Amino acid sequence: MFSFLMLSLLEIDEAILKNLIIKDESKMIKLILTDMDGTFLNSKGDYNRELFEKVKKKMNEQGVAFAPVTGKQCERVEELFGDDAKDFWILGDSATRIKHNGEYVYESLLNNALGLEIIQLLEEIDREQTIIACTRNGAYVRNDIPIEEYAIVRGSYAVVKHVANFNEIKEDFIKITVHDPKHQCFETKEKLSRFFDVAYIVASEAAWIDISNAGVHKGSTVENLQKMLGVTPEETMAFGDGYNDKELLSRASYSFAVRNAVQEIKDLANYITRSNDEDAVMKTILQMLTLQQNTCCKN
Repeated sequence: MFSFLMLSLLEIDEAILKNLIIKDESKMIKLILTDMDGTFLNSKGDYNRELFEKVKKKMNEQGVAFAPVTGKQCERVEELFGDDAKDFWILGDSATRIKHNGEYVYESLLNNALGLEIIQLLEEIDREQTIIACTRNGAYVRNDIPIEEYAIVRGSYAVVKHVANFNEIKEDFIKITVHDPKHQCFETKEKLSRFFDVAYIVASEAAWIDISNAGVHKGSTVENLQKMLGVTPEETMAFGDGYNDKELLSRASYSFAVRNAVQEIKDLANYITRSNDEDAVMKTILQMLTLQQNTCCKN
């Protein structure tokens, strides 16, 4: 395991960077994981496509797998990356599913009855918060959702459907998400405490809650992916910014918090890099893989 360092990769020299690369081939970076909102994506919800072309080329040259790990719907991630998405391992819908080459290779569902019970309590707590109930068929919102809230939903979901009442949903849930414009999600989460033993509930920030099947989170699904690919945590790089990234970072020896991350994530990560508005993830990947390539060539 690496020593805990707070680094800005923009400012350090190659001599220090070499300490981050294990020369043993079994410890080289083979899998790169990144949260999307607040980490890979900038404050406008977009990314530098020209720079990403260079990142893709470098990953392809070294056979490194790339996996977005996000609360966004898998179809929304595909929209963002276009044709490139088929080559990635998409851990979408709050990492309750893994999609690769257009096919779902893993998913874990929340029982319909339990999901509806949770939704009922959420509506009793506050009818003004937006509930997004996700199933295999899409993300369901209420017919009376405010226009500004619907725009926020569409930022993360490509397939959105409307219902007058969530009881109309008969399928099991992939996940349930809450967006609270009043930023009271930390308080709301505690009011859901009776479900803590039967569902995984996390407030990633004051405006968002994600609810999935018990024991299913970014860390558990990343572990499944690592087993599929035959990759160890010592061969994994991960980036995050929010409270729901704790388990994600725990699955990677090369764990990075972006500079705009919450303090708890900065304390947990082995390294700290630039902010999301400075293309932190892509620039760090390029530097690390370039050094890895140079190190391999010299040995």
